[in-house]
Amino acid sequence: MFAAKNFFLAGGALLTTPTVEYLVVAGAGGAGYYRGGGGGAGGYRTATGYAVTAGSPITVTVGGGGAGGTSSAVRGSSGTASVFGTISSAGGGGGGSSCGAVEAGLSGGSGGGGAINCAPGGAGNTPSTSPVQGYAGGQGLIPCTGQETGGGGGGAAGVGGGPGINNNGQPGGTGAASSISGASVTYSTGGRGGGLSATPTAGAANTGIGGGGGPNFTAGAAGGSGITIIRYANTYADAASTTGSPVFTNCTTNGYKIYKFTGSGSVTF
Repeated sequence: MFAAKNFFLAGGALLTTPTVEYLVVAGAGGAGYYRGGGGGAGGYRTATGYAVTAGSPITVTVGGGGAGGTSSAVRGSSGTASVFGTISSAGGGGGGSSCGAVEAGLSGGSGGGGAINCAPGGAGNTPSTSPVQGYAGGQGLIPCTGQETGGGGGGAAGVGGGPGINNNGQPGGTGAASSISGASVTYSTGGRGGGLSATPTAGAANTGIGGGGGPNFTAGAAGGSGITIIRYANTYADAASTTGSPVFTNCTTNGYKIYKFTGSGSVTF
């Protein structure tokens, strides 16, 4: 997982230039208005083997969640990108709002869901990355039965639900679990689409979870902000400096040093 090199210099000093594992989750999209589409999840990117250069600051940006749509003319806003050095995760797409010209979901890390009236969901994995950082939002539905629903926002591991009859709205796409911080946490789940009995539920902070849509004449909920977490073997030294006040953990039980950024900053090794 980490670079093959001696862990200690002569005299027992710790080495200072590890390769690191990262998780970069972007801000999620907000849901649309009036049985609108669920917000798309923030883009989800994780990998090992990111090389650092001693003395060179690495910029960390934590993306914000998008606001929910507040009228038939305003769809949910897209989230904003999270960045760790050269790695960027795209914000989730906003969900479409009903009864206007903004019914389709927006594209993003994961796509926002479409509103009722059979509006399409937005595309995921935009811009394209490999592995994919998210999936498309679902299509809205108008079956003329009183159960018109918005499509679910796309998630990190699956497309948003829809079309389909469900007063509670179509489910968002599946998120992805990561244990980089020590405990397993699910990030980047798509927001549920709006429906007659749906409750507009905001995505939790620092999860990249999309906002959920609500019933008639109701604003969509906001998407959750993103997060950036890095870790590396604790046989290496602490970072030389950080900005932005990340939470630092030296986890002796699993052998990692972990920096968790819930706001933007930088890290220098």
